[in-house]
Amino acid sequence: MDDTTRERREAAMRELTEQRDNYRKKEGISKGRRGLIIVNTGNGKGKTTAALGLMMRAHGRGLRTRMFQFLKHDTAKFGEHRTLDVLGLPYEGLGDGWTWRSKDLENSAELAAHGWTLARAAIESGEYDLIVLDEFTYPLKYGWVPWAEVEEVLRARDPALHVIITGRGALPELVELADTVSEITPVKHAYQAGIGGQQGIEY
Repeated sequence: MDDTTRERREAAMRELTEQRDNYRKKEGISKGRRGLIIVNTGNGKGKTTAALGLMMRAHGRGLRTRMFQFLKHDTAKFGEHRTLDVLGLPYEGLGDGWTWRSKDLENSAELAAHGWTLARAAIESGEYDLIVLDEFTYPLKYGWVPWAEVEEVLRARDPALHVIITGRGALPELVELADTVSEITPVKHAYQAGIGGQQGIEY
């Protein structure tokens, strides 16, 4: 073992031992299921990927899941769609592709509003335990879907229903309402080095 690895190991073992010895379970933690609003935001890669991971975990626990994707179109067949098909998990592409490529932003706005109508119906149906609103921060940020209405629906939902919202630029009001918010910050991305999107990684 080289000196650097040995020093790193020794420092880590001291830190881990201290953490173990000082650990105390926090008091007042609720038991049983409580529906959470979870927001994955920030400019880094992995927001949708993390939401899909939670869908897989929930499915493994017998929870009923559904995903609404507000930018991807209904014919998209990326890697995640193929996996969801195999697992029999419902999802819907509601958009017309990336907004920066849209040739008709009014149509994009109409698609987002229609998508919210479908997502709202699913939230209010009582048929699901976890619903993902993928890339939903964009319709909120652009004013295509009214925040006041979304807030009302989220507050009135079944108390056991989890809702996951992904996308850059989450509204401060959404961040305030959410139970868990993760901001994914980019450190490096292969694209910056001229490496294009990889099948099975980006799509």
